[in-house]
Parts: sequence; structure tokens; C-alpha cells
Amino acid sequence: MTLIIGPDAEDKLDWIALSDAIEAGHRMPRAEIGDTFLYRGDDTLLSRAAWITGMGQLVKTATIFPGNPDRNIPAVNGGVCLFSDADGRLEAIIDFHLLTKWKTAGDSLLAARKLARPDSKNILLVGAGNVARSMRQAYAAAFPDASFTIWNRTLGNVASIRADYPDMSIALDLKEAVADADIIATGTMSTRPVIRGKWLQPGQHLDLIGAYRPDMREGDDDVLRRARVFVDSRATTFGHIGELKIPLEEGVFFESDVVGDYYDMETFERHSDDEITLCKNGGGAHLDLMVARYILDAVRGS
Repeated sequence: MTLIIGPDAEDKLDWIALSDAIEAGHRMPRAEIGDTFLYRGDDTLLSRAAWITGMGQLVKTATIFPGNPDRNIPAVNGGVCLFSDADGRLEAIIDFHLLTKWKTAGDSLLAARKLARPDSKNILLVGAGNVARSMRQAYAAAFPDASFTIWNRTLGNVASIRADYPDMSIALDLKEAVADADIIATGTMSTRPVIRGKWLQPGQHLDLIGAYRPDMREGDDDVLRRARVFVDSRATTFGHIGELKIPLEEGVFFESDVVGDYYDMETFERHSDDEITLCKNGGGAHLDLMVARYILDAVRGS
């Protein structure tokens, strides 16, 4: 029987268990993935498929319309289908926003658990959209004693997120906020870098989450030069996302500069308290598949 899983499943989910499930998924046979990107101006139609032997298959289609919030409509929408590995039958239709929230935040949470200093106390969220809300929840699960600060170009969205998290501080100067942070997470739709490498301090961890198009990036070249750079997936970052695609094409960064991705999990470790670490969250259908399987198992209680 096909299950339809909606937002009400969230109370069965756990951030630490989810990031553990993502790590375990990368110990299974390497995923086969296929992506299709279609563009119309600023709008994007993204279809992603993945197959992991022993886990199943998934197809996720997303529409990204940046102008939607002006009409009080979410900018990102879509649908998700999870199929049985044994016989290809449709096992679950999962709420797109539920899966995307837990996949995006769980992805970067895994990197932070591996790379950030365990004693990190100050977490800066750059951007006040849905990513900031989910990262606030996810990071709090792994760093329960941390305080949170948020910066956004405009204060309207900041007021909304502060209503849910009144203990969160508001940063007015991004440069100063970056300097004070132990963990920095960016979740913007910027096409120009918002984080400057010269602002970074020894011992910080940076999760670059927002950029998903070839013309988008959130960190400048100096960010890449100063940090030990990791990615969640080489296959979904190098040729697809401006964060790495642009500096690779310009010859200021090289694929060999990336220490590892999640299929090289043994490389995901901090070498010293002073080094700066960075992980680019590129997503990918294989991560959606791992998270969808975790969600289905959690709903079933297995």
C-alpha cells in the first residue's frame, strides 16, 4: 500500500537520527543519479532521480519561482515519489516541503557535526528564509548550548523568525557577526558573494547552503582559499552550482582542492581548533532518497 506522508509526520523525526541515517546511506552502494534543470528567466524546474541498491528509487521535482513570495506563495514547490528497491512499486508520496526541509538541514547538520568544533557556542544564520528556520532547529539538536544570531538584508523576515525564536539576536553588521561566530550558515539566493574570506576567523566552520544555480554563490574566492573545503557530493556541486563552478572555470580553485565528499566520510574531520572548515551543500536526489527512506521508516516505526 502506498503511504501518503504529510507534515504531521514531523513529530516522529529526530535531527541526530536523520544525520546518522545520511551517513549510513553513504556506506551503501554508490547512488546512481540523474538531474534535469530547465530555466525560464529567474524561474527553475529541477527534476532529480536517484537509485541506491538496497534502498530504492526516488524522483523529486521542484519548481523554484523567486517572485512567489511577493504573492504570498512559497518560492519552492514540488512533489516526491519513493519506490521499492525490491519490485519498483510506489511506496510513498512524501510532502515536498517536509522532505526538503529535513534533507537540506540534515545534510548540513551532518557536516557541522563532523567539522565544527564541538564546543561551538555562537551560530550565525545568514538569510531569514525557510533554510534559517530549519537550521535553527537542526543545529540546536547538536549544539544545545549554542546561542543564535541572524542577519538578513531586510528586517521584515527577521521579525517573523524572531517571533518563533525570541531568544535569537539580530545582527546589523554582517562583517562583525561573522567575526563573532563559531558556525556560519548561509541560506540566501544571492548571485554575488555575501561572505568575504577576509572576515573569517581561525576555528570557524562555514556551511554554504543557499546557492543552487550556476550563477549563484555566497562565498568569495578568499573563502575557498582560506578554508579546508568539503562538499556533500562532488557530482552535484562541481558542474552545477556557481559556488564552485565559477571559481573552477576561472582557475582560482581546483577540484583537487576539495578534501572529500560524503562518500569519503573518513576525511570529514577537523585537524586543529584553529583551522577554518567549509562544506558546500549541493543536495542531490541520492540525499533525498536517504532522507525519504528515513522518514518512511520513522513513520512505520521500523
